[in-house]
Amino acid sequence: MVSEPRDGVLTGATALVTGAGQGVGRGIAGALASRGARVAVVGRTLSKVEETAVELRSRGGRAEAFECDVTDYDDAASMVEEVSEAFGGLSILINNAQTTYNRLLLEHTEDEYRQIMDSGPLATWRMMRLCHPHLKGNGAIVNLGSAAGVRWDPSGYGLYAAAKEAVRSLTRAAACEWADDGIRVNAILPLAMSPALSQWSRSQPEEADEYLRTVPLHRFGDPEDDIGAAVAFLCSDQSRYITGHSMPVDGGQVLMR
Repeated sequence: MVSEPRDGVLTGATALVTGAGQGVGRGIAGALASRGARVAVVGRTLSKVEETAVELRSRGGRAEAFECDVTDYDDAASMVEEVSEAFGGLSILINNAQTTYNRLLLEHTEDEYRQIMDSGPLATWRMMRLCHPHLKGNGAIVNLGSAAGVRWDPSGYGLYAAAKEAVRSLTRAAACEWADDGIRVNAILPLAMSPALSQWSRSQPEEADEYLRTVPLHRFGDPEDDIGAAVAFLCSDQSRYITGHSMPVDGGQVLMR
């Protein structure tokens, strides 16, 4: 994560980022904080989100950690109110949390299907509804989709792709329905060097090299400088005329479908 000061395009904004204890969520939280936003760092594991919050504060940002399981309605509802009270409002929602498994369709159980859908589209819809009253007027939502939903990937992410396509559908619907409420809703389709991807790249270097050949820019995105920067743009007034859009942030990989 970088530590250089940014241009303050989000100064005065308050952002809630789910799944912010590691990987892409942590990178997004860093990008928002470095641009002046106050950040609620949300995740199921308190130690991880506290670590993120401590790092952001060490870089001069304002961040607080909140433990929450977004698949639990009561837990999520309480957390949203706590965030709003702690920061005096809420203007940005980032739906990043998602459970997934790498299995073929016939190998999945129905319980795994429910976990993927509960943590993906259901939790996304839930969080958007809970945050809607706080975002009215000049709010921004960014949901995380995936290129897995729009390009064929035979590696066993079929249910994950289905969940992410549902998230994109919810994004488009909310963008249309909530435009009159002053809320913009967009999605990104990221490809980033997450902890899991980093471990896989080290353990399977030949497979990783082959995979990278499907990315025109020949590298994985940085969670903060690439993915987080795109999210920050979509949350800022620089994108005030953009809503309902799905932005690939994947080095061009989605174009290879």
